[in-house]
Amino acid sequence: MSAAATLCALLGTKYPLMQGGMAHISDAVLAAAVSNAGGLGILSAAHGNPDKLAEDIEKIRTLTDKPFGVNIMLRSNNVAALAAVIAEKHVPVVTTGAGSPAEFVEMWKKAGVKVIPVISTASMAQIMEKAGADAVVAEGTESGGHVGEMTTMALVPQVCDAVKIPVIAAGGIADGRGFAAAMMLGACGVQIGTRFLLATECTVHPDYKARIIKAKDSSTVVTGRRLGHPVRSIKSPFSRNYAKAEYTDISDDDLEAMAVGTLRAAVVDGDAQKGCFLAGQISGMLTKEQPAAEIVTEIISEAEALLHTALHE
Repeated sequence: MSAAATLCALLGTKYPLMQGGMAHISDAVLAAAVSNAGGLGILSAAHGNPDKLAEDIEKIRTLTDKPFGVNIMLRSNNVAALAAVIAEKHVPVVTTGAGSPAEFVEMWKKAGVKVIPVISTASMAQIMEKAGADAVVAEGTESGGHVGEMTTMALVPQVCDAVKIPVIAAGGIADGRGFAAAMMLGACGVQIGTRFLLATECTVHPDYKARIIKAKDSSTVVTGRRLGHPVRSIKSPFSRNYAKAEYTDISDDDLEAMAVGTLRAAVVDGDAQKGCFLAGQISGMLTKEQPAAEIVTEIISEAEALLHTALHE
């Protein structure tokens, strides 16, 4: 069985492609659209509300009969309650970020949940494998949102060499070229976030989408390194002010407070001044809004053609 087929069997999907669990963005409608297209749609539980998560899980099950996942940030409020909902609802897949899910793995496994942590180093991948993870997402610093330091090109092959479980590549992947490159690096599949911001089913503010469409290769910036949780976003008045504040004598608490509500301001209001528009470096490649199914089909067909050419010419 090929690496891609192994991942598809694990996820229960047609294609070895996952949608990123983007905080406050990845809802039931977007996730269901990706799952219906043959990928694995992911709900975000970043809101930290167990009742809302339960409602979202029930909603996605009315929109698709295909497998889906839930992304949980382990620093979230009510993380234990969110983890319990995932088990109680027998969610097919959970992806995790911002820490180790080790304390929840046994509970999830008993409920039949596949556990796939997002990691940014080979050593963390090994720790997750020992903790019982079914696969890992190796996410390079090119991605939007919370990022590590290593690039996808350097990270993925080292993670593939370090663990025996499937490795899913993420960060800087938006088309068939990126997909094919990830497979050549040893990955079993890919996770894509930023491109799905331009899915017609994605409900972010139109001005958020417009910023991505207008972006160039140098339009993103990483802030938050001072506090130990760097984040990549489209350059904006907020990101510039925050970056400047990081090099002043402002307290860490006040610096943290500067970012409160800024993602919502971007997602819901499209606020050009206060919003934090999370997006990856591949924003400069994206030029149009498309249905999620069209995005998935386009990426897969491009990748298949490229991989066939690489192997047979």
